[in-house]
Amino acid sequence: MDPDLSPHPTRSQLVFIMVTMFLNFLGFSVIIPILPFLISKYTTGTDSTALYMGLLLSVYALCQFISAPGLGTLSDRFGRRPILLISLLGSVVGYLFLGLGHTLGLYFVGRIIDGLTGGNISSVYAYMADITAPRTRGHYFGLLGAAGGFGFMLGPALGGVLGHLSLTLPLFVAAGVTLLNVFWGYFILPESLHPRHRIAKVHLPHLNPFTQFGHLFGFPKLVRLFLIGFIFFLALNTMYANNAVFLKDIFGWSLKEIGLALFGVGLLDIITQGYLVRILLPKIGGVKLTYWGILLAVIGFSLAFAGFFVRSNLVFYLGLIVLNVGDGFYEPAAAGMISVSVDHQSQGRIQGAFQGLQSIARILGPLLAAFAYNLWHGLPYLTEAVLVLVSFLILRSSLPLFGSDNSSQSNP
Repeated sequence: MDPDLSPHPTRSQLVFIMVTMFLNFLGFSVIIPILPFLISKYTTGTDSTALYMGLLLSVYALCQFISAPGLGTLSDRFGRRPILLISLLGSVVGYLFLGLGHTLGLYFVGRIIDGLTGGNISSVYAYMADITAPRTRGHYFGLLGAAGGFGFMLGPALGGVLGHLSLTLPLFVAAGVTLLNVFWGYFILPESLHPRHRIAKVHLPHLNPFTQFGHLFGFPKLVRLFLIGFIFFLALNTMYANNAVFLKDIFGWSLKEIGLALFGVGLLDIITQGYLVRILLPKIGGVKLTYWGILLAVIGFSLAFAGFFVRSNLVFYLGLIVLNVGDGFYEPAAAGMISVSVDHQSQGRIQGAFQGLQSIARILGPLLAAFAYNLWHGLPYLTEAVLVLVSFLILRSSLPLFGSDNSSQSNP
């Protein structure tokens, strides 16, 4: 399908892409509440559990970093459809290793396989960019974010409820649903990238995850957006890696309570990205929405740290709510600003590089969480608040550069 002739996605395209986004985040989040309990069977002490949880999350992100830019480039050459289907099939294999494994070693194998194929998010965003007009792209990216938020919401609840019956049952359910999506996509998903928009040849340097970032330096706006995004996602993934262990150790929450708490956060993410972004983005633009999203995240991380400091479940959870509203504003707005900065032929590479950047944050975040948590249980949240404040200050100083961005109307 030629995106120039058909700037709006068909219903089948939109549903499949959103389901795929949903399954990506479902697979990521379904293990969050069960992982500390799985790991604790093979470790001794909370510090050891936090360390191995950080390592398992980091190795997944490392493999995703290695694969994401390459998968994005391959989709620029061969089309989005085959890359999406192959990646989903790899995730099925990864889930099965996690479900069938009874050693830490097999858990790592499962995470490696899933991580290597988890780079399909870059192809998801590139597919959506192919079939949408630049002026509506931020809105559709918001819908993708809402689908991801739904997966992030349902995953912990599914992990908590089914994990209460069997710790591995959520993994088999995720594998089965993803396999069904592979068959569905094979029969109904059309290719989105018109042949004349494909790159003629894949050069080996393009598959190198580090060389992908060299493409950014011709775009000053992208350099700033990527720097802000990296710091923001580093803080966010430090929190994701730390929350389940923290709630288990400090507040004594059960697996089901952790799952339901994260369910509530995911529900809020759906409302933010699926509804509020659709209303606010056309009115205030991408720059302002990015600005207010990061500012809310600063407030939220600060409240989370305060909740730990005063040992208040209510204050801590309020912090999670505020920062996730901020994240819900930031992600689709920033993705839209990045997308409209490049042409059709570069969408896969740029989205792959952006996902690769997030993967670096997912590598470092869990390791930072484990290290900080072992020093002082409140240190991760203090660190996260400082990091997001730094990203906000960089954005604030960069506002003149973004003033002419066509994804926004005005600066704050």
